[in-house]
Amino acid sequence: MENSHISALSAKHAGLDARIKAETSRPMPDAILVASLKKQKLRLKEEIVERH
Repeated sequence: MENSHISALSAKHAGLDARIKAETSRPMPDAILVASLKKQKLRLKEEIVERH
């Protein structure tokens, strides 16, 4: 059960990374959105590390 939860968190982390890359590659990226996505990504990473 724990491994599937970590896998789900890792998938969400990768999805956020993709959204960040997509937003920053736009001609006028939304800085507030990028900051929000980065914070979410950091929280997920912290949770993944805690569970290992």
